[in-house]
Amino acid sequence: METVNILVEALPYIKKFHKKKIMIKYGGHAMIDSAAKSSTARDTVLLKYVGMKPIVVHGGGPEISRSMNKLGKEPKFIGGLRVTDQETMDIVKMVLVGKISTEIVANIGLHGGKGVGLSGKDNLLLKACKRSPQVVVNQETGEEQMVDLGLVGEIESINPEILDVLTENDYIPVISPIGVDDKADTLNLNADTVAGEIGGKVGAEKLIILTDVPGILKDPTDPGSLIKKVTIAQVKELIEDGTVRDGMLPKVLTCISALEKGVKSAHIIDGRIKHSILLEIFTKDGIGTMITP
Repeated sequence: METVNILVEALPYIKKFHKKKIMIKYGGHAMIDSAAKSSTARDTVLLKYVGMKPIVVHGGGPEISRSMNKLGKEPKFIGGLRVTDQETMDIVKMVLVGKISTEIVANIGLHGGKGVGLSGKDNLLLKACKRSPQVVVNQETGEEQMVDLGLVGEIESINPEILDVLTENDYIPVISPIGVDDKADTLNLNADTVAGEIGGKVGAEKLIILTDVPGILKDPTDPGSLIKKVTIAQVKELIEDGTVRDGMLPKVLTCISALEKGVKSAHIIDGRIKHSILLEIFTKDGIGTMITP
């Protein structure tokens, strides 16, 4: 009976989200542990088979840093953004497009889905421009200085045509977060931002960000202090009072931006929990934080 009750509970959500685009940002544990990678891919395929249209964007920061260290190049960050020279950019492309994307596509195929790897350069999916130099504070002197991040980009425009073609033909797009500028050069993009911007452009029903934390916590040291549901106005108050800070802040800002661009709801969930995507979409209580307009 428990199994039957689970299926019955899922039915209204299957009906509600039938034929709707679901934007999923893979990150954290869901991309590192082999069992978690397989499980996440399987859950994504399940969404496809119950009639939804999943689109995946993946990150890869830790893997990029590991590859840089192996090649004798020290990673450098300013304001949470990777300083990207041409040599670093070559490593970024190798890891994101050549390794991580192909692994996700393979896992989707293993579970009966039709995955297709893309980057922002394909059909000019992500047109970008170089990010302006950043103002940073010198930790030793306290003085502000302008720093050029190199080949780090900001999204200028999105061409969703290739995504529409793929999802309409039952394929699951898997997108690496790199863009192309007006000279056809490659620019490094933030994966959370890419997921949010594409989600808004394609009119996604949901944006789901997989992380290594339960969601937004009132007390960062207490997993039991999870905030289950919050509006844009409420989450802005949480930013102002310092509840949302550090690594959670850019994810929340991405969710706000996506919602303001038309995504119906955004979810920050714990990718370490098995079947976290399914639990968030198909159960009444969910497992993470849902942000709504």
